[in-house]
Amino acid sequence: MCIGLPMRIRSTDGLTALCEGRGEERRVSLLLTGEQPVDAWVMVHVDTAIRTLDPAEVPLLNDALDALEAVSRGDPFEHLFADLIGREPQLPDHLKPHAKEPA
Repeated sequence: MCIGLPMRIRSTDGLTALCEGRGEERRVSLLLTGEQPVDAWVMVHVDTAIRTLDPAEVPLLNDALDALEAVSRGDPFEHLFADLIGREPQLPDHLKPHAKEPA
């Protein structure tokens, strides 16, 4: 399984950056995202930033990753999806069917 990690840029020298997240530091390529400022959040996969992240996404992504770890240990994980409990899942707008206009 391929998993990206949310990481915060701590320093940069243009198209590479020193990033930290989830208890580790990595030197990361910024070729796909372009230069990013210090403290920006990026999704890192195979030591490459594949997209920038809105800071509001980071806790949700970390909860999902924590849930994967909990499941693999056989631990409870439901509390990590508190934002989903008690409501119907919603499709993102780009996946919702579009109503046809009358002819």
